[in-house]
This record gives sequence, C-alpha cells and structure tokens, in this order.
Amino acid sequence: MDLGTVIGLVLIIALLAGAMAMGVGVGAYIDIPSVLIVIGGSIGALMISFKPAQMKKFTKVFMIAIKPPEEDVAELIKKLVSYSSKARKDGLLALEGDANNEENSFLKKGLSMAIDGSEPDTIRALLEIDMEETSKRHKAHSAIFSQWAGLAGAMGMIGTLIGLVAMLLNMADPSAIGPSMAVALLTTMYGAMIGNIFGAPISNILNIRNDDENLVKEIILTGIMSIQDGDAPRDLEGKLLAYLPPEQRESSI
Repeated sequence: MDLGTVIGLVLIIALLAGAMAMGVGVGAYIDIPSVLIVIGGSIGALMISFKPAQMKKFTKVFMIAIKPPEEDVAELIKKLVSYSSKARKDGLLALEGDANNEENSFLKKGLSMAIDGSEPDTIRALLEIDMEETSKRHKAHSAIFSQWAGLAGAMGMIGTLIGLVAMLLNMADPSAIGPSMAVALLTTMYGAMIGNIFGAPISNILNIRNDDENLVKEIILTGIMSIQDGDAPRDLEGKLLAYLPPEQRESSI
C-alpha cells in the first residue's frame, strides 16, 4: 500500500472537515442539489467521454493509485544476474524451469522466447509492443481522472449559474435567496474539491505508476537481451544498475 497517497487523502479530508466544523459546522456544507449537479453531472459526462469497458475499471484503477503492484527492482536485477550466470554455465535451456515458475508475466514471456530460440529482433519487437500497448491502456485510465477533474470544475460552474438564476428569479422572496446562493457557492466548492483532491492528484500518481512499470519492463528487456547474447553476469549487472539512482546501485557479485 502506498502510504503517501493514503495519508495525503486522509489528511486533506480531515483538515477540510475540521476547518468546516470550526466554522458553522459540516452540515452547512452539505447540499443535495449541489451534489447531484457536480457528482452526478461529472460522472454522466465521463460516461459519455469514455467507453463502458473503461468506466467499469474506474474503482479498480483508483485502487491501483492506493495499492499499486510492487516490484523490488534490486531483487529483480539480482534474479536476472543469477539467470545470466546459469545460462552461461549450462546454456539457455537450463532456464526452462525458472521460466515456467516465473511470476512476472513479462519476464516469463521474454525468457520463454529466448529459450525457444527466437531471434533477438523478434523478442525485442514483441516485448516493446507489449510495453507500448500496456502503457497506452494505463494512460487511458489515468485520463479518466484527469478528465474528471476538468468536468467536475465545469459542473461546479454550471451549478453556480443555476443557483444564480434561481436567486435572481426569486429576489422578491428573501427565504429563497439563501438556498439558491448555497447551490451557487457549494457547487463550485464541490467541483474544486473533486478536481483537486481526487481528479488531478490520482491522474498524476497513475502516470507515475505507469513510468515505474515501464522502468521495470525496460530492465527486464535489457536483461533478456543480454542473457541471450551471452554477456558476462558482471557486465549485465552493470547495465541494469545504470537504470537506478547512484545511491541504489549495490553490486551483488
């Protein structure tokens, strides 16, 4: 679980709720018409903007922001170096059992192709297609939240206009001015909150998750190519450690 994302969300919500409670109370900031306009309207607009199959993954994608798949890059490099040592000593076929037991599907796919004797250019091309298409899907999921941020803000403005129109039409009735003004102001607030608490931040962290996954796959691709070429384990490790920040480059050989 990504504690930074969880703590950030909880902290924002707690601080906002606390600030509201210190004023006129949280209840004063709850307005059903504003909720319908902003949340209902923005989600409806999202359903128009994206395919149903993409929207079905909305909750699952949100959970990836909170609890992303974890990959220990240092351990991955050690594993690839050990595969290299084994292949140089006993040949690529000696890795068949390791490939069958490999949990990382991307590594398993590339390693199996190398063991089967596929051409290096073929392996690289297929794995790069896999990387590119997976990244496209991740970016499309991230775009849902980015779009939600913009749509929520726009719906907030629409709600403001609705509230102002209602207020102007009922200027003769002082009792109707307050509720209309509440809709006008709270819809803007709701739109800003959705966009800046959930929409934009979640979109950004999903893009970071995508970059992290691409880094792991680039390391795997480089490792498989080196293993197939018969590079020395120390040379392979040097290549892979170059992907890490200097303070994380610890040799295991």
